[in-house]
Amino acid sequence: MRILVTGGAGFIGSNFVHRTLSTRPDTQVVVLDAMTYAANPENLAGLDPQRCRLVEGDVCDVELVDELMAEADLVVHFAAESHNDNSLHNPLAFTRSNVEGTVVLINAATRHDVRFHHISTDEVFGDLALDDPARFTPDTPYNPSSPYSASKAASDHFVRAFVRSHGLRATISNCSNNYGPRQHPEKFIPRQILNLLAGEEPRVYGTGENVRDWIHVDDHNDAVWTIIEKGEIGQTYLIGADGEHDNLAVVAELNRVFGREPGAFLHVTDRPGHDRRYAIDASSTLALGWEPRHRDFRAGLRETVEWYRGNPGWWERAREATESAYRRREVQLPK
Repeated sequence: MRILVTGGAGFIGSNFVHRTLSTRPDTQVVVLDAMTYAANPENLAGLDPQRCRLVEGDVCDVELVDELMAEADLVVHFAAESHNDNSLHNPLAFTRSNVEGTVVLINAATRHDVRFHHISTDEVFGDLALDDPARFTPDTPYNPSSPYSASKAASDHFVRAFVRSHGLRATISNCSNNYGPRQHPEKFIPRQILNLLAGEEPRVYGTGENVRDWIHVDDHNDAVWTIIEKGEIGQTYLIGADGEHDNLAVVAELNRVFGREPGAFLHVTDRPGHDRRYAIDASSTLALGWEPRHRDFRAGLRETVEWYRGNPGWWERAREATESAYRRREVQLPK
């Protein structure tokens, strides 16, 4: 099988590439990545060049996408601008990459009749009240809160429209928050880990009561393969691992990993429109036979800490740039 993976030099995409090549010996992968700040060529280091090729390019490049699509049996579309804070300051970049880029890809996939899997996010559903027992399902109405989640919602709708109007052979998955190795330092968990490795206090937005439904990146990617192989064309599948934890609990657990008091952190100004709670009902994907393997969140965090501890060359430069940007706009708050 010849697989085109967009955004395959980023966090989730590169882990997908590694996992695919290690578990499916009959596959060859072409990674299409614009190599923006969120990508890292080291994410693909050590892979067999006979089975994995990196093409540096833009998903909005119609001619390049058509050329690569003509050689593919399957497309797994991870490429996206994904940082909420950045979307507040530069929404047009998110519109171009996440909406226009997706339309370019599905146009080409339709022309060449290539199977397409679209990676989306639970953020398209907006948020839930902290005391609401409900969870997101494939039928939950879209209610995005940020330019990022709005752009992902739009891309989901375009994929569905092409399935109905053009016969695109596509599935969609909306996943909860991922964690694990190779995640950019701008994201919540690696940012706290790297602050702690630097001997600094972790930082919590606002009250820290915001809840996310955490899943290990390998579990996410295993679910993606299950959907590709067993899912129904045109359907949406939700991926989650019953991993709801508020930000205070995540920081407390990371402090314990480092032998610190659980409550030792800094409160900083909250993000505008910060969603309160995400929660996934993953029964649609569980029904296909998938199950998450990393159910012990504490163990998963410890393994993730060890990966960052052992790979300082991977994150040092990115962390410096990220922290510089954060510190310019963050204000410390009293506890």
